[in-house]
Amino acid sequence: MSNEITKLIAETRTSFGKGAARKSRAAGRTPAVIYGHGSEPRHITLPAHEVARVLRHKNALIDLTIEGKDETVLVKSATKDVVTMVIEHIDLVTIVKGEKVRVEVPVHVVGESLSGTTIDLEHKTVKLLAEATNIPEYVEVVFDKQGAGFHVLAKDIVLPSGVELDIAADELIATVVETPAGHADDLAAPAPAVAAAAEPAAE
Repeated sequence: MSNEITKLIAETRTSFGKGAARKSRAAGRTPAVIYGHGSEPRHITLPAHEVARVLRHKNALIDLTIEGKDETVLVKSATKDVVTMVIEHIDLVTIVKGEKVRVEVPVHVVGESLSGTTIDLEHKTVKLLAEATNIPEYVEVVFDKQGAGFHVLAKDIVLPSGVELDIAADELIATVVETPAGHADDLAAPAPAVAAAAEPAAE
């Protein structure tokens, strides 16, 4: 489970706009906004180095201390400069104990399909409903030498206790398809021998 929680000290942000954000990043702070539960968005900054470490994990949890008060938040999204790869901004959501949140987790393929076929992953991630402290890091789709046509639906994924699908149960997640090489092998295979018709017995 991705339930490891990082503790960070946040600073309230009072200056806004691109210029203020650049100054924060130059000072080693990442701008962030906290949303949730009908309250007004709150603008803060966080230590950039620690933020980069937190974002190595999807759906990361952070225990924030803001002006002496503690609260837990979930990282929902992050914006990164495509050239410098510097994290420019992150969005956070307030977490209430016992409350389920909507998250998206990666799909990992376990095993392999039959020779001459390949596994076509229709969904690289799946949406789930889970308590913030019970979010799986990933889900698995399992294959054991199945042939072309075998498929895995969302309802076939084994989920941890308390975690629910947030997509249709019959959503196609992965399927086994024949490779061009496998198809060529089928075409090249010799046709089965046909038994010769019996000759009539001599009179």
